Amino acid sequence: MISQSTIKSFARAAIAMVAAALPIQAAENTSDEEAIRASVASYVDAYNRGDAKAVADHWSDTGQWTSPSGERFNGREAIETQLAKLFADGPGTHLEVAGLSVRIVAPDAAIEEGTVRVERPGGELNNASYVAVHVKQGGQWKLDSVYETDESQARAEAAPLQELAWLVGHWVDQSDDAALDATVTWTKNQTFLNYAFKASVPGADDLEGTQVIGWDPAAGTIRSWMFDSDGGFGQGTWSKSGNRWTVKFEQVLADGRQASATNIYTLVGPDTCTWSSIGRKLDGEYLPNVEDMKLVRTSSSTAAD
Repeated sequence: MISQSTIKSFARAAIAMVAAALPIQAAENTSDEEAIRASVASYVDAYNRGDAKAVADHWSDTGQWTSPSGERFNGREAIETQLAKLFADGPGTHLEVAGLSVRIVAPDAAIEEGTVRVERPGGELNNASYVAVHVKQGGQWKLDSVYETDESQARAEAAPLQELAWLVGHWVDQSDDAALDATVTWTKNQTFLNYAFKASVPGADDLEGTQVIGWDPAAGTIRSWMFDSDGGFGQGTWSKSGNRWTVKFEQVLADGRQASATNIYTLVGPDTCTWSSIGRKLDGEYLPNVEDMKLVRTSSSTAAD
């Protein structure tokens, strides 16, 4: 028999899977943001010295880097090897970071966005936009993933994501089981959809979080990354059939338990969609499905510059 505490825990996990949210307020404690900005400055300094080991030390052991070309490097050692090759092939390569923004989305997770300008010997210039996920490990912030997109290709690569443009806007749900307030907006160049959410679940503290949705050219699919205020995080893979989107979602809760579900979003009108969740599991135990929740858009949000 499944305990009430288990059901309540998964209820919070399920609400965290809903694809909508409202902008997260600036963190009251700026020390984490300052630490991340200092880490970025240290990263740039090490890069411009051509020190592959020092650059790689900014990554977690299992960090993942997707370069502007779409190549993916998994783990700190692989990243260091690739950086050493880049520095050997182009000594004197210079890196600049611009438009840097940092959002603390959980006590041990943050999202960084910006653009990078790389100048190679001979004057060759490359510009890319990026989204980076930082995680706090042993009191230090480390890069866990960096996803770069060549700006000259950004619009073309973002095209598949335009099919989810209908998500942009402010959405609400007021049901007996939960109350959701959500806003979805574009990031710069419309290469990612960005939102945070606030959900109220009876008998539990309010849950907040953020999610980033983007096109993964290496895998040829739309992917999403989610972080919640309890310290949980997860990722999903999206697929479309008619007016319905199916998301295969996996999540790690703050206490280390693992959850998974298949979430279904159906656009039923210009400003109305439904969300349901099936095949839900928490640490291997199946839980009841969540029937259709009706979400209504109350206003549209403008695209980022």
